[in-house]
Amino acid sequence: MQNHITGLHHLTAIATDAQANIDFYAGLLGLRLVKKTVNFDDPSAYHLYYGDGLGTPGSIITFFYWPGARRGQVGAGQITAITLSAPANSLDYWRERLPRHDVTTERRTRFGEDVLAFSDPDGIPIEIVAVAHDDRRGWTGAGIPAEFALRGMHTAELTVGDSGPTVDLLTGLMGYSLVRREGNRARFAAAPGGSGHYVDVIGGTKSLRGTGGAGTIHHIAFRVADDAAEREMLERLMQGGYHVSDVRDRDYFRSIYYRERGGILFEIATDVPGFAVDESVESLGTALKLPKQFESARPQIERALPPLQGARPFA
Repeated sequence: MQNHITGLHHLTAIATDAQANIDFYAGLLGLRLVKKTVNFDDPSAYHLYYGDGLGTPGSIITFFYWPGARRGQVGAGQITAITLSAPANSLDYWRERLPRHDVTTERRTRFGEDVLAFSDPDGIPIEIVAVAHDDRRGWTGAGIPAEFALRGMHTAELTVGDSGPTVDLLTGLMGYSLVRREGNRARFAAAPGGSGHYVDVIGGTKSLRGTGGAGTIHHIAFRVADDAAEREMLERLMQGGYHVSDVRDRDYFRSIYYRERGGILFEIATDVPGFAVDESVESLGTALKLPKQFESARPQIERALPPLQGARPFA
């Protein structure tokens, strides 16, 4: 059975304040704001995408923004951290930079890798992992030196009560392979492996069941090359007994959605057409782009959305 999934595509979380989010992710962490648009189901809410300089799949983190949204609870049945890759000798830089701007950090070791853990303004857990072998290049447009710049997602962390069904899905229909185990955490990789291709499954946890809301991660998206590969995955998953959505056109990729048995929402997204389909690489993220169905209502939508400024600079 051919493995069409080639790694992670993007991750989407829920936040409450778009400007504070831009300041944190684009300003403090130095990611590039690669797309400014609105929620496909709610044009009154921004949907912002961050990533590397080109908006490469696997570097992308996105946020829905609902001011006043009820707080969620991070726990079982969720993706429980945003885990980012950084160059091998960069953690001292981040360990000095983040506390200087009132972000509390904790250093850890996992699978032989050095990890720096902290939270974003909405309380979402974040980790920066020092990775020796990751050829991806981070965005330096925010002033982060290339030797320290974040390069994209390192792994997707899935926390579930019973890991068995989740592991069966990953290693069966989705084509992942076990890399190693450490306690109740198991790491799986899509070929060719490495940062951006990992999924960590934490099973047998005594964590409370997570609840969706502000400060939680909504879903994780896996990448496939094109529409044909996505259609084959859709058929494979349906034959495996999963309830899968029809193909949704998200302007920058096409997607299907389904829930794994532990309750986590999975998406499979195509690499094509990419984020430069409606603006140049040089101007990514500078203009408000609307889904086609909302374009006729652009004046009303623009009036209703709160104004956004560029990221606050951080020394």
